Amino acid sequence: MYRELLIGCGSSREKRIHCPVEGGHLWSNLMTLDNNPDHKPDILWDLEKLPLPFPTDYFDEIHAYEVLEHTGQQGDWRFFFDQFTEFHRILKPDGLFMATVPHYLSMWAWGDPSHKRVIASGSLVFLSQEEYRKQVGKTPMSDFRFYYKADFAILHSQENPDTMFFILKALKKDLPGT
Repeated sequence: MYRELLIGCGSSREKRIHCPVEGGHLWSNLMTLDNNPDHKPDILWDLEKLPLPFPTDYFDEIHAYEVLEHTGQQGDWRFFFDQFTEFHRILKPDGLFMATVPHYLSMWAWGDPSHKRVIASGSLVFLSQEEYRKQVGKTPMSDFRFYYKADFAILHSQENPDTMFFILKALKKDLPGT
């Protein structure tokens, strides 16, 4: 069964990023998560509380629209990697993580008093093991492979003056005996 998760859903159930699978612009089997009971989510949960309350390899898609900037703290690299490792865990192999965040130069990035961090296109590079192999030792990229073991392919990243949106694919290797 194809499953989608909309995190930090608020009162909206709109699918803002579409992929040409399982109906594209329509939800196939949507579950919602939010920390505000007024929004009537399926799961009432604080995204800063890890692990998330889902089984491993459960979702085909996770959607996060204007929510990631409300979690963690700028410079808290452990939470950044822990959160994306958790998203990776609950995605099926080749599952998609689709998100929008305020563009780091937008007045909304730091103008909203509830925003705790920015995620820029450069942040996404740290989620790809291939980028570590290509860049560490050749660019100023810090090496977090001692801590971060998950792996995402950056399928798409696009910026406009107010928003960045991106699509990541969960890369999972089959290990002998699993």
